[in-house]
Amino acid sequence: MSRQYVLIVGGRIENVRKAKAQGLGVVFLQRPELFLAEHAAEVDAALLIDYTRWDVLEPLITAAHRVYGFTSVTTTNEAGVEPAARISDLLGLGGVPHEVALLLRDKLSMRRHLESAAPHVTVAAKEVTDRAGMEEFGAEHGYPFIVKPIDGIASLGLQLVEDEGQLDDAWATLNRLRGVDHQFATAFPIDRFLMEEFVDGPEFSVEAFTFDGRHVIVSVTEKLTSDHFVELGHVVPARLAPGAAQEVEACVTTFLDAIGLGQGPSHTEVRLSVRGPRVIESHNRPGGDRIRDLVEAAYGFDVELYTVAWQSGTLPPLTARPGLRQGAATRFLSAEPGTVTAIEGLAEAREPEGVLDVALSAHVGDTVQPLRSSWDRLGQVVAVAEDADAALALCEKTCAAVVIRTEVPADATE
Repeated sequence: MSRQYVLIVGGRIENVRKAKAQGLGVVFLQRPELFLAEHAAEVDAALLIDYTRWDVLEPLITAAHRVYGFTSVTTTNEAGVEPAARISDLLGLGGVPHEVALLLRDKLSMRRHLESAAPHVTVAAKEVTDRAGMEEFGAEHGYPFIVKPIDGIASLGLQLVEDEGQLDDAWATLNRLRGVDHQFATAFPIDRFLMEEFVDGPEFSVEAFTFDGRHVIVSVTEKLTSDHFVELGHVVPARLAPGAAQEVEACVTTFLDAIGLGQGPSHTEVRLSVRGPRVIESHNRPGGDRIRDLVEAAYGFDVELYTVAWQSGTLPPLTARPGLRQGAATRFLSAEPGTVTAIEGLAEAREPEGVLDVALSAHVGDTVQPLRSSWDRLGQVVAVAEDADAALALCEKTCAAVVIRTEVPADATE
């Protein structure tokens, strides 16, 4: 039997290694500046290109498929979701269709689709075209309401408009953000915005994997967020009463059916309101923020492995949620805005049993920004313990042990 090849679009090196461990050949599609020596040592072939440019990608993929005959295409990162779907459609590989990937990527299209397909899991939404439209939306649907980029990520540009008196500021902020440069602006330009009814209540994400149209809920993850909706941590399993957990899971299963997801991973964010659960957004990829690691630690299910290898037929499908082994949690590190002058306690924080990782992205001399998006966080702690409460407590204790000292330059306060 000839060797099977999988085309992997972007993502971390673990994607490649896990595919190779299943005996698969790997054709790796990556941006040139992100291709490293460790990738070169692992992959069978590399296509180095800005894969968000379909006009350039299509002929290259067509030619590469003639040579390698890859039987599946997959990705674990957000920028790769649409290209992977377009490749699957082009070559008839049976993955997630581009139409479905686009519904999940474009938040306004998703809302419009759900208005008829599953109205009880969604909320009212409308594109922002002018200030008057914002005023009309508030009058029709009430305050507060949300304004956010249609193609946004990492909570960047998300605003809560609490009353009519904030409309001028919200409109000005929206226009200031339009076209702003950021580290992923090529793939996720901030251009169009939408308004959504605000859903009050605790927030969760549901990690699922779909096997030929059959959805298996692997985990409900509890989210800890800031006043600006930036995620501060995650807890697995979510500390929910059984009835509430069933409501959330049923909401997501209905949503996945309505959106037409037939294969692979999904990460769906939900708020549990007094009217029941409502979908905030969803992605046909594993959850970020190392949620995939929390799920594996808690349930023993490697969603990343299944993402890269399921369609190749080397893994058995899940018949039900795996049994819970332990609690897992993560908390993110932060500091007061200013220049980092010292970092203390890092080595000691990594020592306790149950602390899986203390990852720090800040260094002395770096500038700490106010916490307005996920990119403003400075690192994270990942820990496990006998249950969710204990895992979260260990994370919080470890975060407290890492001291990131900052100071504001004197001329900045004048």
